[in-house]
Amino acid sequence: MALLLLSLWLSLVSAQDLNPRTIVRRNYDIARVSGTWYSISMASDDMKRIEENGDLHVFVQSIESLEDGRLKFNFHFMLHGECVEVAVVCDRTDRNGEYTLAYLGENRLLVSETDYRLFVTFRLQNIRNGTKTQVLALYGRLSELRPSFLHRFEKVCKTYGLGPENIISLSHQDPCYRYRR
Repeated sequence: MALLLLSLWLSLVSAQDLNPRTIVRRNYDIARVSGTWYSISMASDDMKRIEENGDLHVFVQSIESLEDGRLKFNFHFMLHGECVEVAVVCDRTDRNGEYTLAYLGENRLLVSETDYRLFVTFRLQNIRNGTKTQVLALYGRLSELRPSFLHRFEKVCKTYGLGPENIISLSHQDPCYRYRR
């Protein structure tokens, strides 16, 4: 029995390893992104937008691929000390993994990469009053990911000109975590 429990524990631990061969960077099967997600990290070239009280300081609860091709995000955030839930629906474009939405300006949302099973990285490009802002978000199927995922996120951020000083951790910082369904 102890051997069975040990092998089960080892399989769960190894299942959380980052496997570069399973990472998808194009031709996304967006339906496989549907489900429960947790905010792990965010990065931006405008830090005040993703830091506490920033308009993009949100925590993902779930993502749903809708039948018409749109993508629905369920987020929550703190507003005046209360947890507020909001649903955001993004319209699909003609390009695989690319969506648009109207929120504080014009936005393009792109899937950067995913393995569907453990992580997904999104890139948001916002233009508001002529000012461009770039945000990257790392979401995990678990509330915490191993350091290998965080290192990979740093590399992805670097390809978009964002260094470690542009990255914030959101793991274990979700003030509404206890209200998740």
